[in-house]
Amino acid sequence: MKFLRDLCAESMSVLDANIPKSKYIPISLSESNDVLNVIDVSSSDVLADFVNTHIKNHNAEVAYGGYLEVRNIYKRSTHFSSQAEEERNIHLGVDLWCSAGTSIFAPFDSVVHSFNNNENFGDYGPTIILKHHISGVDFYTLYGHLSLASIDNLEVGQRFKQADKIAELGDASINGDYPPHLHFQIIKDIQGFKGDYPGVCSKTDLTFYERNCPDPKLILNL
Repeated sequence: MKFLRDLCAESMSVLDANIPKSKYIPISLSESNDVLNVIDVSSSDVLADFVNTHIKNHNAEVAYGGYLEVRNIYKRSTHFSSQAEEERNIHLGVDLWCSAGTSIFAPFDSVVHSFNNNENFGDYGPTIILKHHISGVDFYTLYGHLSLASIDNLEVGQRFKQADKIAELGDASINGDYPPHLHFQIIKDIQGFKGDYPGVCSKTDLTFYERNCPDPKLILNL
């Protein structure tokens, strides 16, 4: 998406901008990761140990990755397999794995499009969608796995300036039963969704979603 590349000539951030990019480390949750395939990914505690050990071993603060990654971790939840002819297991955003309570910031001037607590097992939990209008272009960013407090006093139409704090990360008790992380996704056409948008798709639908949901690393410069 050339528009985003041009817009983000300088690195944007949705986490604390004081965390240097040198403290971000890639992580693979792909089905091809043999290490991941021999642990019990149905347990958020076991998955958290995997993620946190990876961060610690690399002297990092944030683990990131996942765009268009084919994952087995969704097999634990019927929420993904029951909504499409083929299994939904291709991840459409970037995950930023870090501590519960981590502050989340707006990468651009924004207006709150919608929000919701998506409570299905394995779902987003508390979720915010922001709308952006820049240089005549409308697009949206989605923030999933937040704390309940992040949406308690939120209002549709509420405005945020770039770098304003918008939310905090939730823990496994509220975020769909995952280790704490931010699911960050870019959406060109919101398709009438409110407070939710598919963050995982099937192979059958990949062509559409890859076009409608550009790589968030275009914004984050990761």
